[in-house]
Amino acid sequence: MKSIIGKKIGMTSIFDASGKQTAVTIIEAGPCVVTQKKTVDTDGYNALQIAFGDKKEKHSVKSEINHFSKAQTSPKKFVQEIRDSEIDKHVGETITVDIFVEGDDVEVVGTTKGKGFQGVVKRHGFKGVGGQSHGQHDRSRAPGSIGNSSDASRVFKGMRMGGRMGQDRVTMKGLKVVKIFAEKNYILVSGSVPGHNGSIVLIQK
Repeated sequence: MKSIIGKKIGMTSIFDASGKQTAVTIIEAGPCVVTQKKTVDTDGYNALQIAFGDKKEKHSVKSEINHFSKAQTSPKKFVQEIRDSEIDKHVGETITVDIFVEGDDVEVVGTTKGKGFQGVVKRHGFKGVGGQSHGQHDRSRAPGSIGNSSDASRVFKGMRMGGRMGQDRVTMKGLKVVKIFAEKNYILVSGSVPGHNGSIVLIQK
């Protein structure tokens, strides 16, 4: 598996030679430093630990400073372990966006925007009670009945109700690398990816 950590910049659209418009997401992918290499002999499995985003030394604990110093790099904000990585890199080497080529099919993993506490209309797409009739007051966005009284005497698990929405770990599959700007570490992938502008994502193939 080929993977790299990146930061979502935003969305735009580009046109190909035939004039077809494609919505794309701009991601600043890497450069990432290999900070640890795990093997079957030492750890029981093969993996690469990569890090992205500089972090001030005064905001880092001593164990972090010592760990990153083994890779001869400054402390980093974001660390990700890649199992069975196809990238042949050693500790201290850098992974750039060049591991992908235009036309590659990729997956992007990110955290969706947090919506806070939301009701059933926004969270589950309920339509509400419709119009108001005699005796109804402020019920247009209410969830309605949530269970029987005497038979079950409880609310069943999984009942769709109001609650916290968003801030979920989501993987977008079937995306395609549309264009790469290696000099700026930018990669353009088709469609949208989860998260707000500036959020951290993982691109993997």
